[in-house]
Amino acid sequence: MKIGLVGFAGSGKTTVFNTLTGLSVPTGFGGTVHLGTVKVPDERIDRLSAMFKPKKTTYAEIVFSDIPGEHGAEHKGLSRKALEPIRAQDVLCLVLRAFPNPAVETKADPAAELEAFHVECILADLEMVERKLDRAKKDKTDPLHVSAFELMKQTLEAERPIRSLSEPVLHREMLTGFSFLTDKPLLAVLNRSEDEAALPMPEPLTKRLAQLSAAGLVLSASVEAEIAQLDPADQAAFLADLGLKESARARFVRTAYELLDLISFFTVGEDEVRAWPIRRGTHARAAAGKIHSDLERGFIRAEVMAYGDFIAHGSEHAVKEAGKFKLEGKDYVVADGDIMSIRFNV
Repeated sequence: MKIGLVGFAGSGKTTVFNTLTGLSVPTGFGGTVHLGTVKVPDERIDRLSAMFKPKKTTYAEIVFSDIPGEHGAEHKGLSRKALEPIRAQDVLCLVLRAFPNPAVETKADPAAELEAFHVECILADLEMVERKLDRAKKDKTDPLHVSAFELMKQTLEAERPIRSLSEPVLHREMLTGFSFLTDKPLLAVLNRSEDEAALPMPEPLTKRLAQLSAAGLVLSASVEAEIAQLDPADQAAFLADLGLKESARARFVRTAYELLDLISFFTVGEDEVRAWPIRRGTHARAAAGKIHSDLERGFIRAEVMAYGDFIAHGSEHAVKEAGKFKLEGKDYVVADGDIMSIRFNV
């Protein structure tokens, strides 16, 4: 999963990046895209790895990109040009400043920053949709395809994001090759001062995010970035002093998984124990394709054990003896924690 961090000058975006990745990237007005990969913690993987003792243990991963913006007196906001690099991301993370910053002339106004970002994304997507519709008038385009773009145009002109259109309403298989900013999941991070780190997000901002079909998270990057550099055994005490029960990274990962409605299934063996993140509701054949395209193409059956059953009985043989081992077809909906092995023939 690729998450792109974007924010206005002085929002503390790079500090948030350091908080989430544990890196120490210099802050300031640089023009470089910084990348950081984070393993998604999962006690189930730890338990399975201890049981199988594989050569390799692979956790689900998040790749964070710190996307540089535009800076200088002539750049008061985030232009469409500055937003182009985030089109390749799976999730957009907007960092909103909610702390005094002497380097920035204006007072912190996270609600205004959210609206400015939303408007620029709306305009960028609307421009793309209108170009497509103009071409459709000249070409013999599928009417269903045209209908989808007309629906998006109406939605954007009403200043609503494309992500607000549900799958039954907008058939996204028709959007292959396009990367609409307002159709990407959006997570807004409210970056606060240390003394406000444990306070909930203001209700008006929470309501506005809900209207935008987005999620929100509060953190204090300035102090939590320092905590992220500490030994894991020492982090809990410092977090407790802030009134927090878990790290910014753990809170972020949990919120991102909830936003995307992600679950994990597992493959196990002596060579590797691995977590595979998928959207909730994914069928077995599509899940097999996450492992390898050949498994999806030649899918026959999925051998499935629930994680809880495997832990309770201690082995695949015991799970079979208990009648908990299942053979499922391509339309089986994979459950969180399923341990799967795919039978296939190419």
